[in-house]
Parts: sequence; C-alpha cells; structure tokens
Amino acid sequence: MQIEIVKTVQEKDRSYSNAFSAKDILKITIKIPRQMQIVSPKLVISRDGGMDFELLPEYGGYYDGCDCFFLSMHLETLCDGEQNGLFYYELRFEHNYRTLYTNSINNVDFTLSEKPARRFLLLVYEPDFTTPRCFYGGIMYHIFVDRFAKSERAVPIRADARLEADWDNGTPDFAPYPGAPLKNNQFFGGSLWGVLEKLDYLQSLGVDCLYLSPIFKAYSNHKYDTGDYMEIDEMFGGKEAFERLLSECRARGIRIVLDGVFNHTGVDSRYFNKYGSYDSVGAYQSEQSEYSDWYHFIRFPDQYESWWGIEILPKLNIRSRVCRDFFVGKGGVCESYIKQGCGGWRLDVADELTDDFLDRLRAVVKHANPEALIVGEVWENAAEKVAYSSRRRYLRGRQLDSVMNYPTKNAIIDFVRNGDCTFLYNTVTELYASYPRCVCDCLMNILGTHDTERILTALAGSCAEGHSNAELAKLRLDTDARRRGIELLKIASTLQYTLYGFPSVFYGDEAGVEGYRDPFCRMPFPWGREETELTAHYRFLGKLRRDHSVFAGGDFRVAAHNGGLFAFVRENSSETLLILINRASFTIQYQTGAAYRDLYTGVCGAEFAEIDPDSFRILKIL
Repeated sequence: MQIEIVKTVQEKDRSYSNAFSAKDILKITIKIPRQMQIVSPKLVISRDGGMDFELLPEYGGYYDGCDCFFLSMHLETLCDGEQNGLFYYELRFEHNYRTLYTNSINNVDFTLSEKPARRFLLLVYEPDFTTPRCFYGGIMYHIFVDRFAKSERAVPIRADARLEADWDNGTPDFAPYPGAPLKNNQFFGGSLWGVLEKLDYLQSLGVDCLYLSPIFKAYSNHKYDTGDYMEIDEMFGGKEAFERLLSECRARGIRIVLDGVFNHTGVDSRYFNKYGSYDSVGAYQSEQSEYSDWYHFIRFPDQYESWWGIEILPKLNIRSRVCRDFFVGKGGVCESYIKQGCGGWRLDVADELTDDFLDRLRAVVKHANPEALIVGEVWENAAEKVAYSSRRRYLRGRQLDSVMNYPTKNAIIDFVRNGDCTFLYNTVTELYASYPRCVCDCLMNILGTHDTERILTALAGSCAEGHSNAELAKLRLDTDARRRGIELLKIASTLQYTLYGFPSVFYGDEAGVEGYRDPFCRMPFPWGREETELTAHYRFLGKLRRDHSVFAGGDFRVAAHNGGLFAFVRENSSETLLILINRASFTIQYQTGAAYRDLYTGVCGAEFAEIDPDSFRILKIL
C-alpha cells in the first residue's frame, strides 16, 4: 500500500521521467489509498536557488480504493517565459495532524519523512532540443592512438622522443607517485595509419564510431598538452593519414569523434612557446605576443595559472575574445574539423569550460553539421552538476548532447563485483528520470577510459590503494582471477551494451587488456594474443545491437531489482527484449509471462526462465 504519482504529457504516461520540454503541459495525478488516512496533498516547488511556492491539486474522486488528486503545470509558464530551467519539488501530506514529506530516493521512488528531505529534480529543456539520432544504437570505440596499432608505413620520429622497441612487453614510463613530473615522451609507435589498417577488425565488432584521443601536434604521447590545434601530429601520420582515415571511415559509415582539449595547452606550443620550438612569438616569450591574453599570468613570465597546478599545462583564458573565437568562432577549430568531415567532439574537462564558450561551441558545430555529436567529460549527474560554485546547464538544450556516463560505469562495477543491484538500480533510474530522453538515447556508456583502471582489473584485481607505481607496473591477475574477471566482464559488458545510451569500448577491453591507474591502463593492444573468448562475446553484443532496433532509442523499464537479480526491458513498437542478470550464488527462476527466445543461447521457453548464478539472459518476447 503506497502513494502513487503518475506524470502524463500529451496523454502519454511519463512517470519514469522528471525532464520535459518547455512546451509541455505536465499533468500529475496523485493516488492515495484511503486506508492510509492521508489528506490535503500539495506540491511545493522552487526554481533552483529560488523561493518555494505551493500548488494545490484538485480532488478528482475515489477510484480503485484511492483518493485521486490532479494538477497541471504549463512548464513555459513555470519557467517564467524562459525556455529552460532547473526546479526542485516535493509533495506534502497531512496525516494525524503531522506533515509528511516525500523523500526522493532516485528521482522516481520515494519514502515519506516527517522532516523535509531530498526533493525531486525537475529539468525543463529547450523545446527544439534534439541529439544526433545517427548515434542511437551505435557502438563507439575509444582509441588511445599511440597504443592501438602500428603500421608498416613509416612515420617520422622526433629527436626528443624515445621509441619503445617492445610493443608486446614494454611498460609505459611511470612517475614515482601519482602527480609527480614525467616527460611522457616514450612512444610505442601507434599511428592513424595503424587505425586505418584495423578498420576491418573494428567493423567486425560492430563499431560505427571512433573516438580518438587527441591527435593534434604535441610533445607528449597522450597529446593532452596541445602544441598546434591546426596540425595533426607527424608521429601519428600527419595530415595525410588523417585525411585518408576520414575518407575511408566515411565510405564505411564510421564517424570519427575528436578529443577537444580547450581548457589548456602545453607549454611547448605555438601559443605559449616556452622553449621556442615554434616560429611564433608565444605568450611566454613576450607580453606583446598576439597570444598574451590567452593565458592568466600572475607574474610574467614564470608564474601563470595551470590546470590542477601542473606547470606544463598552462590554462587557457577562454574569456578572451580572440582566444574564444579561435576555438568557437567562424572558421575556428571546432567548425573547421566538423567541415572536414569529423562527426563530433568529446570535450575534455567540460566543467572548466564556461557557459558562454559551450553555448557558442554548440551553435557553430550544429550550424556546420546538425548531426555532429557534442559529448562532455562530466563525472557526476550532469542535470544538476555544480562546478566552481556554479550550477551548470549542460543538458538544457544549448550546450551538450551527451556526457560520459561515469555514474553508470561505477554502478555496474559495484553490482558485478559485489552482487547487490541496489546502487545500479538507483543510478540508472535516477539518470533516466533526470536527463532529457534524447540525452539518454546517446549517453556515452563507458566501463573504462584512459583515466581509469582497466575494467578487467577493476572487476577482478586487488585494490591499488597502498601499492606504489613500481608495484602496480608489474601487478597482474593470476590465472584464477583472470578467468573470474573474464566471466564478470561478460556480465558488465552486457549491461553496458543493453542499457539506454551507446557503449564506448576502451581499446583492448574486448581483448583482455589489464592495467591499474594511468599510465598502466594505456598498455599496447595485444595483437595476436587476444582473449578470443572475450572478443567473440563483444562481437555477439555488436551484432545484437545491429539486429535489434530497441537499442536505437527504444523505451527502458526496470522489471525487477532484488539483491543479485537485475532485470529490465528494452522495447519499441516492433519488439520487446527482456534482459536478466543474476549475480546471486543460486539459480533464479523468473516469471516472463510469455513465450520467448534467448538471443544468446537460442533456447526457447515460455512463462518462466531460469538464470544460473553469475550469468545473464537476453530474451526476445514472442
């Protein structure tokens, strides 16, 4: 017996959502079982940071044992004429002369509290907000270029670079402790030519989008210290390799998303030019440099703001008109690469980019190509993210299309490692309720990145805490742990591929690459030594997404969540899939209520399905 809140927009039940267009009329029905003896419901709502005001529902009668109350909200009016906004609301009830408050658990479910508690979030977004449908149902593959694939085609090696001769067994250089200075001039020799030569392999996985780590000219192997945004690094194959890769990917229907590092450059760059490597007069060299106001100097030239205090990464002053226009102005970096044929941008440290910068970036990118993707590196719930004491409006229609789905990554790992789906359930329902539906459909679902430990290690490895970098460089899973990790990764990747959004596979995860924190998560791809069982599983998942349209924007609904059992439905007008995950130590019998065919095993059944411990089933309801 519980209170039910039903939300309807245009006569369609949207109870799973708290994100709506400004043009929507939101109708809320409150159903209160009479036995609960709760009366006088009212909705209390406030704009983010604003004053509360009350809305009193109208009594609608007594139905099915419940007193029903109704209210409507014209969201454009709620926004006071604006086209977007963030609000928080709660319901209050009178019960035995006490006031009870809704305490939101995950922006969908709630308990009742005698004290004000967590409110529901209500996000109102621009009426014309859409995201690129070409990414719905797709598969992204994240390539750290230096470590993915070498080519027989030679590339120039800089004099100040050190080429690692042992691709198979070499260890990335590491600092004595995290954050200690490191040259990062050790290269394994991966290039864009190498990527080009592996496109057949990538397509065998179902990949239709490549996300490349930074490829612009820079000193380091990781290239997050950009030296020249308008030049492709010669050690990656330069302009010729890039244009050939773009052309071939276009012919194969593969989109390329670039890594946009617009918050900082390297000190060894055309714009800062601390070492005089470039033919420009950099900001470090002269206060009269054309780039002088691109940076924040505290005391010229050796004291300047840098990213996280890392001296080799001076922070850009994107509030400078000239600097901002270089990136997001007409003919700037963002527009230029989209016009060359790139499919979008992943924005490094999006939290550090100003609202004005992001507004302009979206405008110029979408003008060049409305189907280009703009995805931000945001590690939390992006609907209500606060960065540097400011609430961000990433997902209200004027900035990002999507974000890297770190919350779901963390929740998947927690469930698969520990066997309790509570955190996963609360996470995926909260995001699905908080984000616009078009954002959910193109969320970048990750299990690992160049910044985090490898997913195989995260699932089956020991804790890195207390280990030095020298120890982590040598630490590997033993045979039993690796076997266990592979089985758990099959479960984790099944979740990654079947939840709403699209999967982004970090290169080599499908081949069984291990590794702890940066730089050990950046080991070279083990060509010829792949974990073939795991690769076959990823190929199955790729085919699953290609063959079933429910993954391209289909509805999502949790069907069961109890301890080790997590079940959810993906469906559209043409088909229904039921995904069952069991991390319990015993077999679970699940009532399907219908005939089905298991898409993983081919087994058919009716009414009931058994899920063995540590396994999954993907059932097509017949």
